[in-house]
Amino acid sequence: MKYVPEELMVVTGAREIKDHYNVLVGLGLPMACAILAKKTHAPRATIFFENGVVNPDSTDYGVGLADLKAWSMSAYFTNAVEVLGYMLQGGKIDVGFVGVLEIDMHGNVNSSIVESEGRKRHFTGSGGGNDIVSSAGKVIIIMRHQKRKLKERVYFITSPGYVGGRDRAELGIRGGDIMVITDMAVLKFDRVRRKMSLVSVHPGITVEEVISNTGFTLDVPEKVVTTPEPSDYELKVLRERIPRSLYAKE
Repeated sequence: MKYVPEELMVVTGAREIKDHYNVLVGLGLPMACAILAKKTHAPRATIFFENGVVNPDSTDYGVGLADLKAWSMSAYFTNAVEVLGYMLQGGKIDVGFVGVLEIDMHGNVNSSIVESEGRKRHFTGSGGGNDIVSSAGKVIIIMRHQKRKLKERVYFITSPGYVGGRDRAELGIRGGDIMVITDMAVLKFDRVRRKMSLVSVHPGITVEEVISNTGFTLDVPEKVVTTPEPSDYELKVLRERIPRSLYAKE
């Protein structure tokens, strides 16, 4: 069955969620990953929004977490203090998803401000982004693979990765490993150098294309595998039971 890059990104992210996991997400692609996991291989995973919504199952997620449409069919509502405080900072969130403006070669994330053509543009980050990157058991970043987004140094560090190539625990950060899923590849961080390295390229994408769209010298292993394709079952569930507006532009 044919698929678009966004569908591959969703399936790749969903496969990182195991049954019984607690997963903290925002709207968009991360939400699609979490729902797909629950509706396929991880039915007892629990989805949290940072504002306290638990296990939403809406057919229309509206325009943001505060949109009541996104709360439809939720198991229950709590609040941000319980999710970000008790759950996340208490070490009870297994996987946290975040979107970013920029990420650097050591996993530092900018979701606050960028400069383009001499003008600074401010965004709404971090929201709960810093809490997630600093505290979740595993951090998954989903983003477009563009040179202006994967940079040697980010313009501003909103959320710390492996700052200066140092171990996160050594820096006092409890958050776990960071994984990056783009529309071209899957990337992780070397445990010794804490520098981004290529894990797999998506079907139809070459290593050279990934390198040319990365803003720093990317570590590339001798043998690079291809990202596993979505199964027909995963695509069927994704297309029939998850709003397309979450993961693809109409």
